[in-house]
Parts: sequence; structure tokens; C-alpha cells
Amino acid sequence: MKQHDSGSRYSDQNWLRFFMFTFYGTSVLVVSYFPLFYSHLGFSSPQIGLLYSVGPLISILANLFWSMMSDRIGAVRKIIAILLGGQLVTAIILARMTDFSSVMIILPVFYFFYYPVYPLADTMAIKIAQRHGRNFIAIRVFGSLGYSFFALTVGYLLRALGPEYSVGICIVVVVSALLISIGLKDAARAEPVPAPEDEAAEGQPQIKQARSGGLKEILLQKEVLWFFGSVFLLAIGYRMNEAFLTLSLKGMNAGDEVIGWALLASALSEIPVFFALSKYGERFKELPLLAFASLMFALRFLFMALTQEPGMVVAIQAMHSVSFGVYFVTAVRYITRIIPDHLRATGMAIFTVVWSSGAGLLSGTFGGLIFQDAGRTVFYYVATGFSLLAFTGFFSKHLLDIGGGTGRPFRKKSAGRQ
Repeated sequence: MKQHDSGSRYSDQNWLRFFMFTFYGTSVLVVSYFPLFYSHLGFSSPQIGLLYSVGPLISILANLFWSMMSDRIGAVRKIIAILLGGQLVTAIILARMTDFSSVMIILPVFYFFYYPVYPLADTMAIKIAQRHGRNFIAIRVFGSLGYSFFALTVGYLLRALGPEYSVGICIVVVVSALLISIGLKDAARAEPVPAPEDEAAEGQPQIKQARSGGLKEILLQKEVLWFFGSVFLLAIGYRMNEAFLTLSLKGMNAGDEVIGWALLASALSEIPVFFALSKYGERFKELPLLAFASLMFALRFLFMALTQEPGMVVAIQAMHSVSFGVYFVTAVRYITRIIPDHLRATGMAIFTVVWSSGAGLLSGTFGGLIFQDAGRTVFYYVATGFSLLAFTGFFSKHLLDIGGGTGRPFRKKSAGRQ
């Protein structure tokens, strides 16, 4: 029996690792190489920008809809399979489109199936890791490895085949991920059980675990809103850099190979931090770590404002490790503490909406105006400012918790209602 349990344990984790490794290849294609496909079709830069602006908007609805569906039926794997099937069908249609209006119609449908897979895969990784007594990052890091692998290989493939094959390669990756998803298994669904006050982690409030109203229940908690507010401020600066990094390098007369190395530097640098925090992260409280990551983001963007050399940008991108690497691991850990298991997919969807969708919409429009009218230096000073505001949010919450502020009354109030 023990041998069977051990085999199931490693099978569950390995299938999910294979899936993470493969599916993150679509991120490389959608974010970095689909623009080459649009350019090959003869679309202008404003048209390409418009195509990308619908992504964050669609993802707000898609992430919440599919994650709440997952929480309702308690089956993440089935939802992931449906989403991959939808991606496959829409990608096949997209590959046959040649005019802007047709692409503008089908691409939002592709995004509707594309974006929710990430928070749902993270949700499954969290549950599988908890089920087997492992750290979530030991599974999630394979997504970073897959991104790094595809960032290198896809570039060489498209150099040989041409940009018109970008969507075709994406189809192959999606089919591979769909086949791998057959081996995925959902962790047993936990019933919502009220947590006694004395079992709550010090300084870590627990959401009152009601039986219904998942989204409303999460958003009514001031501790959760404080956290997501700080995440949103940090995300604005991060998305500003992500959206305009290529333009910044082009403004420095950097070649395409330098841009590729800059992207690879950030992807690879986060991997050792993921491993380190998966082993030693529990020794540190989440809020101070999040405040530290915010400071590292501020320092990273300050260096971007001051540098004029493309080679220095590659080195600065390696700070992705102590900024995003520390932030992501710690933020997911914090969410697992304050949001109960039966609302986990919805909580991760809100986290994705705040970090990616909402901030992406604002940083794209607001950041674009600053970049165009004030220049790159002022642009990165503004990004630095948002990171410092996020630091203030995370650190002040930590001080309130250790000083007997909002954390203790919240737990007592919840306990009293149960």
C-alpha cells in the first residue's frame, strides 16, 4: 500500500511538472513571437498594440469565470482540459486568418481560453504540493525552466522557418500540453472547516470560511484588500517595464540578440531563487519578504532609469531574481494562508487579475503616455515610485500586525461569528 501511495505521489507531481514545463512554452509564443506573426501579415504597430490591449481586458472576465467554475465543481483538471481544447480550436482558426478584422474577432476568444490556465495550474500545484507535503515552488519552477527552454528553441525554429509559423508552433505546444493533461489528477477537495483562533498563524488572518459567496467573501476582507492593493501598486511598475523593455533597448540601439539575452536573463535568474525559497522560505514572514521584493523592484527600475548601455540592461534584468522571484513565491505562500482551500482557485484568479490584467490595462495606457511624452528616464522613475508605494503598503501592514493592529481584531471578529 505504501509503495502504491509513493508511486501515486511522484506520478501526480511529475505529470504536473511536465505540464508546467510544456504549457509555459505558449507564453513565450503569445508574448514574444505572435507580434512577428502579425507583422508578417502586414499589420501596423498601432494595430498590433490594439490586439494586445484586448488581452488584459478579456483575462479579467475569463480568469474569474473559469476559476469560480473550478471552485464550484471542484475539478481543476477538467477545466484545464476544456481551456486547452478551446485554445487549440481558436489557434487553428487564428492560423488561417490574414486580415486585421478577422484576427481582432478570433484573438479575444483565444485569450478567453488562454489566460485562465495559469492560475488554475498554480492552484493545482498548490493542492498537489500540500497533499504530498511538498513546497509549491518545487513544481512551479518547471514553468520557468520550460519558458527558458522555449525562449531559446522557438527563436531558432522561427529563424529557420519564418514568422508565419509562430501560430503553428503554438498549436503543437498546446496539443502537447493537452495530451499531458490526461495524466493530471485533482487533489482531494477539502471541505470548508472553520479554523479555531489559536490555530491561526501569528500575524496571518484567516478568512471566515463560509459555504457560499466565494468572490464576495474574499473581497469583503480588509486584510485581503490591503494585500491586493499593495500587489496592484507593485504590478503597475512591473508591467510598465515588461511592456516597454523592448522599446527601451531599441532606443539604445540594441540588436535583437541583446533583447533575447535580456529576456533570458530574467527567466533564468528566478529559478535558483525559487529553489532557495522553496527550501528556506518558511523561516521568514511573508510581509517583510514582500516589502524587500518591492525595494528590489524599486532599485531595479532606478538602475533602468540611469543606465544608457544595452549590456547593463541585461545585467539589471538579472535582478528579476531578487525582485519577482522573491515576490511571486512569497505572495503565493501568503495567499495560501489567508484564503481557505475551497476558495483557492477564485483567490488565485483575483491575484492574477490584479497582478496581470488590471495593472496591464493601466500601465499600458498610462505608461505609454509617459514613455512617449516624458521619455524613458522619467518613465522608469515613475515605475520606481510605484514600487516604493508597494513597499510602504506591505511593510506598514507588517508593522500593524506585530503591533496588534488589524490582524488580531479580524481573527477575533471572525471567530465570534462562527
